[in-house]
Amino acid sequence: MKIQAAIDRVPLEAAIELVEQLQAADIIELGTSLSKDFGLASVTETRDLQRAGKLLADIKTIDEGEYEFRRYFEAGADILTVMGASAKATLDICYQVTQEFQREMLIDLLECSDKRIAAIADSYPNAIYGMHFAKDAGRVTDVAGQVAAFKEKFPEIRRVALAGGLKLADIPALKAAGLEVAIIGSAITGAKEPALALKTFMEAAK
Repeated sequence: MKIQAAIDRVPLEAAIELVEQLQAADIIELGTSLSKDFGLASVTETRDLQRAGKLLADIKTIDEGEYEFRRYFEAGADILTVMGASAKATLDICYQVTQEFQREMLIDLLECSDKRIAAIADSYPNAIYGMHFAKDAGRVTDVAGQVAAFKEKFPEIRRVALAGGLKLADIPALKAAGLEVAIIGSAITGAKEPALALKTFMEAAK
């Protein structure tokens, strides 16, 4: 299982420092607020620092898909996010641009109904489908059980990521449930020693 370390709601200088500290991560995420605050600079100022893993910009595209995906891939992002609630045409063009650049796309399923997920589940075979427990909704219990139920309900979806207040104690069960990417925010980036916290998560995910 891969660990994605999510950096968000910090000044760009602090984000740069965190990227430098979190080189061991499989994926480093530049969060939505960071992307909104600093735009393409959030990528251009950090892309050369991320040497080992991949750089994800959580831009949460919901329209203007071709323009946004092209601009951020050109800036150096490896993975971009699009909302699953977007128009099918937006998802289609984002996926097309992603394939053209030979990069990756994560579909954020926040507030997507089962009906909506079923409608797009087999349309983007190389995409990562991101289960997303909303921060404003509070802590969700039995996260591994929810992942297992999701995978059983949508067997055509091969790649699944999960975000939403994940803790170290969640990692073994999520790995057993077949999760591909665990997205960890403040448990790593808010720790006193972020690099050490990341190392602990990485070891648990092996």
